[in-house]
Amino acid sequence: MRASRLLGREPDLVLHGGGNTSVKTTVTDITGRPVEVLHVKGSGWDLADIERAGFAPLRLERLRELLTVPSLPDDRMMNELRCALLDASAPDPSVETLLHAVLPHPVVLHTHADAVVTLTNLAEPRVAEVFGDRVVVVPYVMPGFGLARTCAELLAHHAGDDIVGVVLANHGLVTFGEDAEQAYTRHIDLVSEAEAYLARHRPRTTPATLPPADPRVLAALRARIAGTAGHPVVVSRHGDPVTAAFVARRDLADVAGRGPVTPDHVIRTKRVPLVGRDVAGYADEYRRYFAEHARPGLTALDPAPRVVLDPELGMLTVGRRARDADIARDIYLHTMTVIEQAEELGGYRALSAREIFEMEYWELEQAKLRLAGPPAEFSGEVALVTGAASGIGRACADALRARGAAVIGLDLTATESRADYLGLQVDVTDAAAVEDAVRRGVERFGGVDVLVASAGVFPGNTPMAGSTRRRGGTPCRSTPTRRPGCSACCTRSSSSRHAVGASWSWGRRTRPRRDRGPRPTRRRRPRSPSWPGSPRWSGPPTASGSTRCTRTRCSTPGCGAWRCWPSAPPTTG
Repeated sequence: MRASRLLGREPDLVLHGGGNTSVKTTVTDITGRPVEVLHVKGSGWDLADIERAGFAPLRLERLRELLTVPSLPDDRMMNELRCALLDASAPDPSVETLLHAVLPHPVVLHTHADAVVTLTNLAEPRVAEVFGDRVVVVPYVMPGFGLARTCAELLAHHAGDDIVGVVLANHGLVTFGEDAEQAYTRHIDLVSEAEAYLARHRPRTTPATLPPADPRVLAALRARIAGTAGHPVVVSRHGDPVTAAFVARRDLADVAGRGPVTPDHVIRTKRVPLVGRDVAGYADEYRRYFAEHARPGLTALDPAPRVVLDPELGMLTVGRRARDADIARDIYLHTMTVIEQAEELGGYRALSAREIFEMEYWELEQAKLRLAGPPAEFSGEVALVTGAASGIGRACADALRARGAAVIGLDLTATESRADYLGLQVDVTDAAAVEDAVRRGVERFGGVDVLVASAGVFPGNTPMAGSTRRRGGTPCRSTPTRRPGCSACCTRSSSSRHAVGASWSWGRRTRPRRDRGPRPTRRRRPRSPSWPGSPRWSGPPTASGSTRCTRTRCSTPGCGAWRCWPSAPPTTG
């Protein structure tokens, strides 16, 4: 596990669930017989933090038997892999399990190393120039049974003690060894050689900066993308120096339109990004792409972009959740680096649109997305919560996040940001600070859909008649008015957040009651609350000839307090 975690924690080698590792052992089964076992990374596990439970144990003898059949469809292959498991509760084995089985070495490590992929994604690949005959180069083949058979045939023709690895075109690097240390050392050595070669051909980039983005422009663009996707989305803006330099390229549309670095990135970034802001045009082009390559009976995915490149906005990444947008960001940041380097070495070349389409609509690849489960109730929506550090505000923020929303939390007390939470230390009575916080929140998540105003202070009790409340810097004085004969009147402290009306329905139902058995006991008249800051009531109208007052909110901007009026409220607060 140590070698797996070391590889998984290096983003230049592995990104978000990519790569896989395995080890071959011999165990004694329940009958006492020795069994050769392949422990391979299971689907849904990240190498960076994989545990023993993340490896699927399979009977190696059965896997070798599968490699003798002439063909094996993907669905049949995955079923056979499940049947070969020693533990029924183990995760689904990696789709590249048979590749690990075909290699005779005890330990096999596979990553999508940026430096190695750069050498294969060139108009004229330079793998042999860098590694010589120490690796076997395998042309691109879809992962699964076909890739394992191809590797077996090529390795049979290049068998030798000096072979230390396999380079998979447009896919990555595989190394092996007698133990984890040997396989890991070979892997790092080959990647380091590739990086040293690329360092000698470092591209020259011109430093660039991006102008500030108008939050309304970002929000409007997010709305168009969500409309195209058919569901709410999170849109994150990125304007780091690497991104600023890349979007300033004169040939941006050309190089970005050639395709992803490795085909499995397509499920996170789509085949190409949107260059500019024409969301409708991008959707039309995606529909043409689907119509050209689709098989009968195939259902199109939503045509919305996952990455937007714009010379003024920088890079925008799109996802149903904030985490999905962040994954697209991480992948495309590495894609930009590979493209820049490849252009310096003669030109970046990706796989054809047909090959990328087959990966995008491959059932086994789409299954990776389904592992996350159905979207939550508020997935794709963004909430702004004031007073988010404690109390009601924090509870609201936690509840919204639990239901899938991304949250912008404002408070005088600093809070820790997470993937779906942006904590900002802000005084909400400072209009400029609030405006800046909203701008930062829109850049992080793309807009605001829900507002929870929960910020407040709680001083001692003050009669409403003498209170002064400030909201947004506007003072408001609210004085209750009592109608002659009205026995329902309230006072309210300046700190109370709760609005209280002057008219009550004392145990009376407002809608017809269904027949649900005996009628419950009528509600007792509530006692007058006595805790600090609460409204105080004199009770219901019971005196003969008494009448109730009309209640309404104060119309002064920013106040909203309930007031009692003789009949109809006046036209001013």
